[in-house]
Amino acid sequence: MIDRRTFLASLSAAGFAAEGTMDAAVDAPKREAKVTKLFKSPDGHPNGLETVKEGFWIGEQTSDRAHLVDFSGKLIRSVDTESSNTSGIAFGGGYLWMAANGKAIGRPAKPTDEAIGAVVQVDPKTGKTVRRHPIPGGGGVHGLEFNDGKLWITSLKIQKLSLVDAKTFELVRQIPVHLGRAHGLAWDKGAIWCMHSTDRVIHKLDAKDGRLLEVITLSKDDPDPHGMSLYKGHLYYCDAGIAPGGKDNGSPSSGYVCRIDLA
Repeated sequence: MIDRRTFLASLSAAGFAAEGTMDAAVDAPKREAKVTKLFKSPDGHPNGLETVKEGFWIGEQTSDRAHLVDFSGKLIRSVDTESSNTSGIAFGGGYLWMAANGKAIGRPAKPTDEAIGAVVQVDPKTGKTVRRHPIPGGGGVHGLEFNDGKLWITSLKIQKLSLVDAKTFELVRQIPVHLGRAHGLAWDKGAIWCMHSTDRVIHKLDAKDGRLLEVITLSKDDPDPHGMSLYKGHLYYCDAGIAPGGKDNGSPSSGYVCRIDLA
């Protein structure tokens, strides 16, 4: 048991931490996004986005395919995967990493579908599953990001970003997020961009402690934000056309991949 003094001290510390987080949000530089629509994804429900030298890997939410397209949107190749309700994608270490966010949406169920969130490690040439990995903290998963042999994971249940060793899946560290429904992730030289879909904002976080460094806001008229990536000074994101619960989000930009200029 803890005594009264210790208990009150813990409450005070918690209040200070919460106030510090709010102050950080107020002090962080803010700007409005300048969004350019580029092209539609092959299947029209892109919820995961990754940039590579050839172009983009797109994770489709309903078909659960991974498409490699060039920077103009021209299809290079596609693979069927054993992901389900795909809500994120990353590429690194010779593999695709698919965020399987529970039961499938918009297609018949398959024996490989799971009701809980998982990261599906996929052979990018065949689409075959190499291994399934649990989500740190359990629950669902959206964005993924591969960097330097490690994988960032949106641990939605515990409202944190989890960094794991991609070979062993041992936890390296976790950092807090500042809003609910964290989605697409993008690595940026010691920081990580985190898309918050419901609030339509993108936070740049210190990758060591989650400190808020910058805020980019999307307008109500911009495409609905889901998957995200960073390439040569531009953020890219996609509009899956699907709202929480599997409903149509009513977005006129449904299916589009878009660009945000940071410079």
